[in-house]
Amino acid sequence: MGRSGRDVRQARGSRAATLEPVSYRIQLSEESSGGLKAELYAICKVTSQLVQGAPRATPSFREIYTDTGQRQIKFTLRDDSVVLEPGILSYAHGRLKFEVIQQQAGQGGGFLGRAMRSAGTGESAYGTRVTGTGEVWTEPTHKHFVFANMESGDSMLVDDKAYYAAQGSLRLSTHQHARVQGAVSGNGLMQPRLDGRGLLIIESPVSVHEIEMLDVPAGDTVTVDGDMMLMYTATMNPRLGPLVRGLRNSLRSGEGFVYTLDGPGQVFLTPTHVAPGSLA
Repeated sequence: MGRSGRDVRQARGSRAATLEPVSYRIQLSEESSGGLKAELYAICKVTSQLVQGAPRATPSFREIYTDTGQRQIKFTLRDDSVVLEPGILSYAHGRLKFEVIQQQAGQGGGFLGRAMRSAGTGESAYGTRVTGTGEVWTEPTHKHFVFANMESGDSMLVDDKAYYAAQGSLRLSTHQHARVQGAVSGNGLMQPRLDGRGLLIIESPVSVHEIEMLDVPAGDTVTVDGDMMLMYTATMNPRLGPLVRGLRNSLRSGEGFVYTLDGPGQVFLTPTHVAPGSLA
């Protein structure tokens, strides 16, 4: 984490005074595409420590950095645009234009936001498009993030709680699952779909190092609990339903509704994610 490694190791016999800590942002990673750059920052508490060394020596300040676990994203736009999830904007400055994107449930060619958690209700989903040149900061969060550059011809289906932001060059729409059983699976009938070329930011319950990618060849099938599904390529044909047929068999299996995906394609999972309230 760069400067976070500058821990203060007070020399024996020195005198030190500690001042009140302040918050500080340290860049962890960045990704660019066209005129859009996304930077991920860790929010740290910084304790300034006044250290007095040898007698008559000039006092000096050293800093101790402690990671708070919070993360924040900065978008830098140069004649480009980014579409944000509702409610994540902290502040922005520059020559920027803001507009609300609204998409009615079930219509194609639009945007699916967190307002659309409960699919099939007829509610409208919203997103915020920021266009121009300037800087945009999102609100601090304890979640993790995945930066990805999609290439021309790529298509991804994303968990409706995972979409965070995307470059304006990407086409955002809603994918509707064919089976009604998906409505009671906890994942909804619809998911955000992204097509084209551009930068994509995904919010994840686990760090990027814990995400598992399965490369599924044609003819193979993946069966997975929807709570562990982060995203998958649109080349796969997802089905939502019981693990086994029949009510009695479903009760015996102990499993609820699951995703079944047929290759070829790629699936991104979060197998280390634990449910809220778990002692793990």
